[in-house]
Amino acid sequence: MSGKIRISVDAMGGDFAPGNEIDGSILAVTETPSLEIILVGKEDVIKNELSKRKNVPSGISVVNADEVITMEDSPTDTYKTKPNSSLAVALTLQKNKEAEGTISAGNTGAVLTNSLLKLGRLKGVGRPTIGSIFPTSGETTMVFDVGASVDCKPKHLYEFAVMGSVYMEIIYNIQNPKVALLSVGEEKSKGKEVTFEAYEFLEKSKLNFVGNVEGSDILKGKVNLIICDGFEGNVILKFAEGVLTFLKSSFKDFAEKSFINKLKMGAMQGTLRTILSEFDYQKYGGVPLLGVNGVSIIGHGKSTPLAIKNMIFKAEEMIRKDVNKKIEQELADFS
Repeated sequence: MSGKIRISVDAMGGDFAPGNEIDGSILAVTETPSLEIILVGKEDVIKNELSKRKNVPSGISVVNADEVITMEDSPTDTYKTKPNSSLAVALTLQKNKEAEGTISAGNTGAVLTNSLLKLGRLKGVGRPTIGSIFPTSGETTMVFDVGASVDCKPKHLYEFAVMGSVYMEIIYNIQNPKVALLSVGEEKSKGKEVTFEAYEFLEKSKLNFVGNVEGSDILKGKVNLIICDGFEGNVILKFAEGVLTFLKSSFKDFAEKSFINKLKMGAMQGTLRTILSEFDYQKYGGVPLLGVNGVSIIGHGKSTPLAIKNMIFKAEEMIRKDVNKKIEQELADFS
C-alpha cells in the first residue's frame, strides 16, 4: 500500500494517557511524515495537552470520545456499557475506512473484545491470537497465543501456527519458520488430548512443524514459533516479566550492600543493559491481534512515548505489507 497511512490512537488508554500517546504520535509523524495520526479521546483534554507541545506536526488530528475504559472495567462488558469510549471510537474509525489501523495501550481484554466485535474475523479464522517475542540465545522466537484465547480447540492451535508463520515470514523475514507445539515432553506421546490432536493437524500441514518443545526450550531459540493455549502462554509471559523485575531488584539490592558491590555492578553495567534490553517491550512497541479483519495493535499499559511510536510503526508495517490478505490466502491453502 502506498500513500498516506491513517492510524487511530486510543489516546485515553494506558497508565500515562494521554501524554505518552500524544508524545509517541508526535515522534512517529515527525520521523515518518507519510503517517496521519488520529488521537481519539476527550477532545478538550487532548487539545490542552497538544497546546503544551512545540512543533506539533500537521499530520495529527483529534476526534472526540466522551467515555474512557479503565483497567477496572470488565473487558467483555465494555463493548455494550461504553460504546463511546476512546477505544470503541478509534476502532469505529477503522471499521468505517477512516483509518487503516488502531493502537491501544489500554485494558488488554477490552482491546481484544472490542477489536473482535468491531472488526470481525478474517475468513477462515476461528479465534484471533496475539503473540509475544521472547529473547533467546538462538533464533528469533515468538509464542502464540499469549492471552487472546483460552480453552482452545486443536484447530485453533493450528490456525495460530499458520497466522504466526505468515507474520514471522513477512515482518521478520524468516522464511519457512520452524513451528513447535508446547508440551510436557518432546515425544509425540506426551501432552494432553488437545495437544495430541493439534499435533496431528500440524504434522499433516505444509508448515515447517518440528514437533513438541518443553518450557525450558523457549529461551534457547531452537524454533521460531511455539504454539500453545492462551492460558498457558499468558502464564509464561507474565512469569518472564516477573523474572525481569526480580533480576533488576536483585541487582539493585546487591549493589546497595557495599561499596565494592557497587563497583562490581558498575563494571558490568554496559553488559547488563545490553542483555536486559532484549526484554524491553518499548523497542517492540506492541503486539498485533492476528485474525481480526483489520489492524489492532495492543501495547503495555505503561507504554512510554517510544513504545507508542513503535506501536504506530508496527501498525503501519502490518498495513503496508498487507499481512491480513496473506493470512487469508495461507489459511485457504492449508485448509
